[in-house]
Amino acid sequence: MGISVGSIRPSMVIIYDDKPYIVLECNHVKMARGPAHCKVKLENLRTSQVIECTLRDSDNVMEAEIEERDLQYQYNDSNKYHFMDLETYEELVCDKLAIEEKAMWLKENMEVTGLFYKNEFMNLKMPVTVIYKVVETEPGFKGDSVKSGTKPAKLETGAILQVPLFINEGDTVKVDIRDRQYLSRV
Repeated sequence: MGISVGSIRPSMVIIYDDKPYIVLECNHVKMARGPAHCKVKLENLRTSQVIECTLRDSDNVMEAEIEERDLQYQYNDSNKYHFMDLETYEELVCDKLAIEEKAMWLKENMEVTGLFYKNEFMNLKMPVTVIYKVVETEPGFKGDSVKSGTKPAKLETGAILQVPLFINEGDTVKVDIRDRQYLSRV
């Protein structure tokens, strides 16, 4: 038995076309005539591919049983990322394609949440904010303030981020990794 499209919410995990998806965005539409439907943006849990579609009550949509486990990022080699389950100390391997967008934010010994579907390691749920060290950027000058503009900075993970002009190499910054935004200097 499927779920009603009216009960679909962001961050919910559903089964659509026999594949697990995370609901990124949803917009419920109720017309004066006709049945309600929901326009959704879904991310495939296994491949991280994002699709947009319209769901109706006639579609067979099920809520997925997802298990979350605390993991610690260890290292990566070519196309694989290695994690340790913090409860069982088991080593888990994830394919680079599954976490491609999230991989640039991983730093050694970082704790993340692993998403498992039918006991298979599928994807990661990253923390909302993380603190990184700036390893490369143009030097700041006296008088540069928060409102005067931004410049690119390379973080310790290799990710490039726009930061205010007063940030220098060696500074630590707090980043919202959902929308890749600088939050503050730490």
